Amino acid sequence: MSVKRIAVYPGTFDPITLGHLDVIDRALKMFDLVIVAVTDNSEKKSFFSIQERLQLVSKVCKNRPRIKVEFFSGLLVDFMKQKQAQIIVRGLRELSDFEFEFQQAVMNRKMNPVLDTVFVMTDPKYFYVSSSMVRQIAFLHGNINMFVPKLVNLAIQRKLKAKI
Repeated sequence: MSVKRIAVYPGTFDPITLGHLDVIDRALKMFDLVIVAVTDNSEKKSFFSIQERLQLVSKVCKNRPRIKVEFFSGLLVDFMKQKQAQIIVRGLRELSDFEFEFQQAVMNRKMNPVLDTVFVMTDPKYFYVSSSMVRQIAFLHGNINMFVPKLVNLAIQRKLKAKI
C-alpha cells in the first residue's frame, strides 16, 4: 500500500488569483492530494468573508481533481498534523517573497521537524499578481480580467456595487 502524499497550500486567497491557481496546478503534479487551506489573517482586513472565499476557491477548483478546500485557523503545524500532511506548498513570485517564506518554513520545521516546505515558482506571467494589487485595481475601477478567474471578477464587481 502506497503512502498518500498530502500537501497543504495555505493562504487567505482574498481573492484567489490566476497566480494561486498556477501554484495549485503545479502542486497537483507533485502530490496525491492538495488541501487549499483558507485562513483569516488578523493583520489584514479582508475584502471577502471567510465563507465567500471558501466558496470562490471551491468553485474555481471544482474541475481540479485531488483538491480539497478547507478553512483553518490557528497554527499551520497543528492543521498539518490533523490532516496527516507533511508538505507545505508556498508560491513564490519574486526574491522578496523568499525571505518571508524561508523564515516561515524554518519556524514551521522547528515546531514540527517532519514538515517540509516546497517552494513553487509561479509562471512568470503572474510574477506581479497579488491579491492586494487585484483589490486595489478593482477599487479604482480597473480591469482585473487578466488576473483572476471570471467568476472571481464577477464576485468582486458585485461586492463593489453593493458597497456603493
